[in-house]
Amino acid sequence: MKKLYLGVDIGSVSINLVAIDEENELAFKLYTRNSGNPIELLKEGLTKFKEEIEIDDYKIGGVGVTGSGRELIAYILGADTVKNEITAHARASTYYHPEAGTIFEIGGQDSKLIIVEAGIAVDFAMNTVCAAGTGSFLDHQAERLGIPIEEFGGLALEVDRDVRIAGRCTVFAESDMISKQQYGFTKPEIINGLSEALVRNYMNNLVRNRVLEGEYIFQGGVAANIGIKAAFEEEIGAEVIVPKHHDVMGAIGIAMLAKRDVKRSGQESSFRGFDLTEQEFETTSFECEDCANNCEVIKVIADQKVIAVTGDRCGKWAASLIGDTAAVANAEGSSEKEEKTGNERIRRA
Repeated sequence: MKKLYLGVDIGSVSINLVAIDEENELAFKLYTRNSGNPIELLKEGLTKFKEEIEIDDYKIGGVGVTGSGRELIAYILGADTVKNEITAHARASTYYHPEAGTIFEIGGQDSKLIIVEAGIAVDFAMNTVCAAGTGSFLDHQAERLGIPIEEFGGLALEVDRDVRIAGRCTVFAESDMISKQQYGFTKPEIINGLSEALVRNYMNNLVRNRVLEGEYIFQGGVAANIGIKAAFEEEIGAEVIVPKHHDVMGAIGIAMLAKRDVKRSGQESSFRGFDLTEQEFETTSFECEDCANNCEVIKVIADQKVIAVTGDRCGKWAASLIGDTAAVANAEGSSEKEEKTGNERIRRA
């Protein structure tokens, strides 16, 4: 029976699901917006996967999960490999582009720079603080200007003159855009100025004094914006390559890593199976008061059992509550007394 390897990238703006075969060929691809309920979206994605793939002809050989929500989804799926986005993106980029030396990645809520040598990520930088230059900011500005985001980048190339937009802060950028509109600059000119400003912001915050070499790869959802691509090329004076599957490179990379890890271990995949698409999930949380951290402990419950626990820095709730329905009742967090009862149970253990 042929094997497929699943890769899931859970981000703040999108949830990506792919399946690759033994030759790393893409058998399934799904890019969907994260509407705030990742578990339901994951279930929908797996259901769509079963509808499009003759699942009886395949076996899931491994599962990998990456992205900001990776820990929770990895618990639910029974993932074999869980790694950060840097590792996953670098793996996919260097597979498709072995000469890659610099990877620009811009997602919905953050941006990343990855420096690669001989196929290995040797340096990286992340910007998770400033929203300027991210996909969500571009979406907002496109909506404010009344332009579909699909047309946003193309308009940036339809200009004969430059206009400088302040790009170091989302508030200043939006204020400057409004000001330029009032002075009579056209929408394409403002969009082009915004694209250049966002690239300047990226270079100032992430690249700084780093030396960029090798092929330049641009991926993430924002890579579909040809205006941003052109601004990068203008800034660095070199061609910037946008991979065919730029929007799901993280998912592809983690699927490849899961395949590698399962083969190395010689063990069967820990994948829980597709039954989770028929289960109802409930998410609850409570504050643990056992130490000064006051962690918010998040639990996912299916069939009256806790199948995932995250948020506890010491890991004791994750170790003690899985499958323990009595503990769930004690730790539900509906009152201070119930929380202390659950904490006392842990201390006695």
